[in-house]
Amino acid sequence: MLPNESTEKLRRMIEKAIDDNELTRAEMDMIMHIATEDGHIDRQEQILLDQLQDMIENKMVKIVR
Repeated sequence: MLPNESTEKLRRMIEKAIDDNELTRAEMDMIMHIATEDGHIDRQEQILLDQLQDMIENKMVKIVR
């Protein structure tokens, strides 16, 4: 997967979690898989992951089963 494709797929998954206000463990696993499947996390991916983490910590997005 090209870096831009990976970042776009990651962005869509994170936006879904934000829209739902929920993130399942499976979705979190998939997000991490997408971010690391090319062997590194690029700057754009890291920004998206940081934003998601902030939203989880601020309880804007809840991790569910």
